[in-house]
Amino acid sequence: MNQTNRNTVLFAILTIGMVCLFLINLSLGSVSIPLKEVFKSLFGGTTSKETWHYIIVNYRLPKAIAAILVGMGLSISGLLMQTLFRNPLAGPYVLGLSSGASLGVATVILGAAFLPESLATIMLSSYGIVLASSLGSFLVLMAVLAVSYRLRDTMAILIVGLMFGSLTSAIVGTLTYFSTAEQLQKFTFWSLGNLGNLSWTSIGILFVCVLIGLFLSLFSIKPLNALLLGENYARSLGLNYKRTRLIIIFATSVLAGSITAFAGPIAFIGLAVPHIAKLVFQTSNHTILFWSTLLFGASIMLICDSISQVPGGDITLPINAVTSVFGAPIVIWLLVRKRKMIG
Repeated sequence: MNQTNRNTVLFAILTIGMVCLFLINLSLGSVSIPLKEVFKSLFGGTTSKETWHYIIVNYRLPKAIAAILVGMGLSISGLLMQTLFRNPLAGPYVLGLSSGASLGVATVILGAAFLPESLATIMLSSYGIVLASSLGSFLVLMAVLAVSYRLRDTMAILIVGLMFGSLTSAIVGTLTYFSTAEQLQKFTFWSLGNLGNLSWTSIGILFVCVLIGLFLSLFSIKPLNALLLGENYARSLGLNYKRTRLIIIFATSVLAGSITAFAGPIAFIGLAVPHIAKLVFQTSNHTILFWSTLLFGASIMLICDSISQVPGGDITLPINAVTSVFGAPIVIWLLVRKRKMIG
């Protein structure tokens, strides 16, 4: 089987697999719902129990859609960062966006005691926390964009992003030191990530943000392929490197920033999924990697979300814990397997 046919088969398997995982995700949870009832609920039929339809439409469907958007957005932003910085350890939060979002949320949650009661009530609501997270990410984004416009060295931007992350983490650490147990608990719950508390309005806003980020990423595919051989080679092809770099950073910021604002800082996905796509498809062509990373990201996030619900039980595990525990061994296994095949 030649490479083109192999890729076609793999894409077909991934697409079918993602659809199946989506339906399975809707059926699993503390209340197990048969797949045929899920189909009835999705396509306008009448389910055997009215509560099943309510659970699917008002809770599980938005959560499953959120898992797909989060998986796709973080995976693509990780791919962009790894190619831009030519660093396999780069991820969507390497620019300090997650730390900026954490600072915004920490300021609201941990500093609520210093605000007037009416304002504190508004800011501690779900939309208040989203606004604080978005503002924190936006401020870090503006700082990184300003620095990237002045610096020619891409690696220097990476270091600046890490420094912003260290600075904001230090401020968050200071705020936690002076906080009460209740405030710390609420901030900890946010930092563990959560897909289940999003309304349809929130899903709509997140969808638009992820769509904008993916659209910008899609137009960066050719420049990304040129960047694989280095900045000088890309410039020799007539690539406007500074503009391309700004677009890639902005696309990553829109994706990672919006996802962090609505779902919290989700670990592992952005770092590991691009490696899984590269190892499975055995290519560095971003035309193939873009779509394979999208499908892998959505599928793995759906699997992790299904596991986090502990099917048949009333316990819900933190999504961050599941993504790391489930994902890290897979990446290690793939890397070891690749090493054996080369050896």
